[in-house]
Parts: sequence; C-alpha cells; structure tokens
Amino acid sequence: MQSVARKQIYNFNKLQKRLRRNVGRAIEDFNLIEQGDKVMICLSGGADSYTLLDILLNLQHNAPVDFELVAVNLDQKQPDFPDQVLPEYLTQLGIPYHILEQDTYSVVKDIIPEGKTMCSLCSRLRRGVLYTFAKRNGFTKIALGHHRDDIVETLFLNIFYGGKLKAMPPKLISDDGEHIVIRPLAYCKESDIKSYAEYKAFPIIPCNLCGSQDNLQRQAIKGMLREWDRKYPGRIETIFSSIQHVVPSHLADNALYDFASLNKRKR
Repeated sequence: MQSVARKQIYNFNKLQKRLRRNVGRAIEDFNLIEQGDKVMICLSGGADSYTLLDILLNLQHNAPVDFELVAVNLDQKQPDFPDQVLPEYLTQLGIPYHILEQDTYSVVKDIIPEGKTMCSLCSRLRRGVLYTFAKRNGFTKIALGHHRDDIVETLFLNIFYGGKLKAMPPKLISDDGEHIVIRPLAYCKESDIKSYAEYKAFPIIPCNLCGSQDNLQRQAIKGMLREWDRKYPGRIETIFSSIQHVVPSHLADNALYDFASLNKRKR
C-alpha cells in the first residue's frame, strides 16, 4: 500500500511540475502577466478554471514580478446551481473573489429554440458581463481557462464551419480595445488538466445549460481529434505546433501576403 501511495505522489508531482512549467512558458513566451497586473481569473467551476487558479496561485509566490489575482464567477441562475460551492472553496483558499449574478440562463432559453446550440449566445452574454465588471474594477488582464486542446478544436471548428484559418490566441485584445484576454493554459493538455483536477479533488460544478447537448459541433471535433490521437499519437501536438509556425507565402490570403507584387528575381 505504501508503494502505491508513493507512486501516486510521484505521479502527481510530475504532473504538477509539467503544468507549472507549461504555464510559466506560456506566460514568458507571450508576456501574459507583467509587473503590477491585476488579473481577473474567470472561474466557472470546471476543471480548467480551477486548475488555472491553482497553478497561478502557486506561481505567484515564486514569480519574478508582483501581480494580483482575483477570482470572479458569474452565477447565470441555472436551475439547481450550487451557489455555495465556490464561495466556500474560495474562502478556504483565502483569495479575493466576486460572485456576479445575472440571469443569462433565462435569456438564452427564451431566444434559442429547443435542441439548438446555446453555447455561442451564452458565451457572448457571459463575456459582456465579465468585461463590464473588469472595466469597472480596474483589471488589467482577464484570464480564461482554455487549454491546448480547446485551441486545436477551435482551429478545426473555424476551418470546417467558418471557412477561416484561425484558432484561440494565448493573448488577445477585445474587439473594443479595452481588455487584454490571456490563456495561460495554452500549452497544457486537457488530459493533464483532468488528471490534476482529480488529484486535487476540486469541487466541480457541471454546466446544466448546455451539458446535455451531445451533438454540438465542438463535440464532433473533439471526437475526431480523440480518434486521431488514438491512431496517431502525437498528432495533436503537431497540429498545435503548426499554429506557431505559419508560412503566409504558402497560403492564399492576399491581405496577409502580397502575391500580386511577386516576381522573379532579376539576375
């Protein structure tokens, strides 16, 4: 029994170090967090955002720069939402937090027909509430829990359904130019995050609004990538790497590369 326990501790330590290393690398590569930043961590109650908060809190103690972390959750008034879970957890951690309350659930249910995808509208409404709160409270960065697999899935969603070659960047400026959104888990695998959440026994809160929509486009993409990963280990890593090594001259976007002025070199 002791050897099993030691092995579990060893595996957890390896996993934790890997996640911390990947988050630290993303912060450094994309300058995600700077001296004096006030970072709003969007905490949904899922494994991703819990892991994001946990890893950033740990890195905060050893970081070469000083920055502030504040957890923010949006209570969307979903039926049977356990509204005591996050306050109790965050109080135990001793981290500053805010619970925002806005009934976006009813808005989505009223507008979106039964059986149709709710995620897009839900996301826009949630983003609007969080952006407004961030502006009012002087946050310099908004941290989201999207990971490497989310980024790759979004790439294929945009290719297959949107006709665009784009994914989720680790860092972006909001459309109104007033917010910097960061994704410190950009280099982290979903499987690592799930394992970490299980080790840490985070109090996961499921999403009742869209959790039953099994035929969402993202679920189809996720299944495709899972099958690829099973048959061809390492393919997802290669796809993610391709996002970081773009060759505009070998695509077909005239706005990105000046094909019209391309001529042979004179000898």
